[in-house]
Amino acid sequence: MSNEVSPTIEEYLEAMYRLQERDGFAKTTELAKRLKVALGTITNTVESMERQGLVEHKPYKGVKLTDKGRKIALDVVRRHRLSECLLVDILKVDWSKAHDAACKLEHVFADKELSQPLERALGYPKTCPHGNPIPSEYGEQAEERSEVLTSLNVGEKCVITKVTDENEEILRYLDKLGLVPGASIEVEGKAPFDGPIIVKVGSTNFALGRNIASVIWVKKA
Repeated sequence: MSNEVSPTIEEYLEAMYRLQERDGFAKTTELAKRLKVALGTITNTVESMERQGLVEHKPYKGVKLTDKGRKIALDVVRRHRLSECLLVDILKVDWSKAHDAACKLEHVFADKELSQPLERALGYPKTCPHGNPIPSEYGEQAEERSEVLTSLNVGEKCVITKVTDENEEILRYLDKLGLVPGASIEVEGKAPFDGPIIVKVGSTNFALGRNIASVIWVKKA
């Protein structure tokens, strides 16, 4: 299935899927930022993808995956997250560096004769090292019920389930603070007017900007 498109188109589909999950649509400006390419390149590629029936362009909103595009995107996401598990769990690569390396590895595992043994060798993981769900080979994904940290009230306790931004600097920062999947935290304070959120990890308090807190998903304890 994944061999229907080139590695470049796979990268676009994966980025669109992630943005669509976050915002409902993938805006071309956000795509350009995420893929580190010029806006003109994005426009041309999106037009080509539209002709292939992979995406629909909604004026003033952005791009949305078609069923065909979403199917391929989920397969790429699956291979990407399995690659991250290989890198972190087996090869002991730091979780902050796994995303960029997995972007290259995911294309190597395009063949099911490779991706299926990889999943088996990893023990059929349900999530990547950042806590994000790994789709099955049929495009299904069972996700734990969770909510974004910014939605919690002062005094509420929770456990981190996933981090949705896999930027290396953000992950390194969160790791330093102990804000990783499985960590128990408590909301100690929320400054008004979109000010920082104060969270307690163990016996230490940290002030998190809303932009950082918005990529941390939790379940209430």
